[in-house]
Amino acid sequence: MNRTAVICGVGGAVPPRIVTNHELSTRLDTSDEWIRTRTGIRQRRVVEPGTSTGDLAAEAGSRAMKQAGMASADMVVVATTTPDRPCPATAPTVATRMGLVDTPAFDVAAVCSGFIYALQVATGTIAAGMAESAVVIGAESFTTILDPEDRTTVAVFGDGAGALALRAGDRSEDGAVLAFDTGSDGSLRDLITVPAGGAEQRATGKAPAPGDSFFRMQGQPVFGQAVRRMADTSRKVLAATGWEVDDVDRFVGHQANRRIIEAVAERLGVRPDRAVSNIDQVGNTAAASIPLAMADGAAAGLLAPGDRVLLAAFGGGATWGATTLTWPRLPAL
Repeated sequence: MNRTAVICGVGGAVPPRIVTNHELSTRLDTSDEWIRTRTGIRQRRVVEPGTSTGDLAAEAGSRAMKQAGMASADMVVVATTTPDRPCPATAPTVATRMGLVDTPAFDVAAVCSGFIYALQVATGTIAAGMAESAVVIGAESFTTILDPEDRTTVAVFGDGAGALALRAGDRSEDGAVLAFDTGSDGSLRDLITVPAGGAEQRATGKAPAPGDSFFRMQGQPVFGQAVRRMADTSRKVLAATGWEVDDVDRFVGHQANRRIIEAVAERLGVRPDRAVSNIDQVGNTAAASIPLAMADGAAAGLLAPGDRVLLAAFGGGATWGATTLTWPRLPAL
């Protein structure tokens, strides 16, 4: 079966406000050196009042559609952990704002692996002949769920969105999405979580404990799991594609932490100069991180037509996944 999804447009969006490490050090017990040496982050983008996840998603998706020359799409999938509302999903509003009326649209929640999951759903739908085109968006306003006093999360996370426009095509084309490997382990759900706000907590009939409405992450266990799972899923998807590690021209890992990206690349045997990263400028943008890194990498000329690209992510759930694709020839905007 040669039919698959082919990338025909890419777009990114970040809020204008830049928060530097120095700014954080004026209100938290941290420093620029502490953050840079542990995470590789120099600054992050932060939404201001009045800007939502849907705003960023619609902007990134519209840019991807514009580059693709698409006036319509058969489906919109938004990967996010920070939807505009608990109900309804954010995607239908995003689709309408993008001018896509009566288009099926839905959210995918797999935290930092969300974009891989969303891309898998859209690619499978196109490959099965049930759609001719799609827009897949990863978008987050992650700073809205952080404890402002928790330096371990405030220093790491930022806000943004990235999107791919897809069309039906052939696996031999530049831009073809080739293979997927995904997985999850619910026994690890407490490693990355927001304990309160869902049905589980509300069903207790008790008010949430102080701080339970904020995002929590167990740093050291997450680091070990992320490196192992991203490396393992990458090996599986390379085997499914028929690629060796040396065939990979570019590695775009989830922008969680520079040390994680480097550790995964080292474990796989991918040369450091083949990794595409923007974490120093935008921080960890969760589900948005991979498509935003691709958008920034394309703009910087780091992704060339025909490049064999490996994507890999690890997120809450726990979830993980990897994808292989070739990079398309995209028109300049």
